[in-house]
Amino acid sequence: MPALRAVVFDFFGTLTRPVHRGPEHLETAQILGCDPRVMIALLDASYYRRASGDLGSAEDNLRWIAARAGADPSDEAVRAALECRLRAVRHDTELRDEAVPVLWALRLRGLRTAVVSDCTHELPALLPSLPIAPLLDTAVFSVEERVCKPDPSIYLAACQRLGVAPEECLYVGDGGSHELTGAAGVGMTPVRLAAPDLADHLVFAADEGWSGRAVDGLVGVLDEVDHGQHAPVPGRMGG
Repeated sequence: MPALRAVVFDFFGTLTRPVHRGPEHLETAQILGCDPRVMIALLDASYYRRASGDLGSAEDNLRWIAARAGADPSDEAVRAALECRLRAVRHDTELRDEAVPVLWALRLRGLRTAVVSDCTHELPALLPSLPIAPLLDTAVFSVEERVCKPDPSIYLAACQRLGVAPEECLYVGDGGSHELTGAAGVGMTPVRLAAPDLADHLVFAADEGWSGRAVDGLVGVLDEVDHGQHAPVPGRMGG
């Protein structure tokens, strides 16, 4: 295996604590004139369509949800609901305590770093304000790429932006969206974050039964990297 040059992270549940929908989501439903239970069910059912950009802009997403929940919000209500939903996702997004220290440690080791996330429009708006942003070389968002994991192109987009081969990347994720299987399929070395707190994490299409490498915390990624950096590179001469 070539020596590692980059680490690619999933975002939700990996660099963040487990995600649970907070009370702001209920407020979003009320602004739109929707039954909150219906809206949550529609959010779940439409996740991959929204995360792949299939339903258009953030405004289009909310109008699509509202229409199917039997509501017809005004333009003003949609704008207010957008602001509320962004607050909701921000409140749901709490970085793990280890996220910043681990990313710093990777940069000190000379490794490049990236996020690859299945997400809707809120994360691209939110990420630049987070303390991890200056520690990432790039971020690849499904809603902008218009494709979700485990499609090979989303991983390869990260590799291209990082200037590395897939075989030179460690991929770290909690296993949602069959992301570990997808990473392995393009030649990355996948590692599952099997943190105990992920038992009740909001996740879709999990890599059930993953039997590959795993760590129980982000700090364990540094051990994986230190091992990988000492792997010989085929055909490379010393000196």
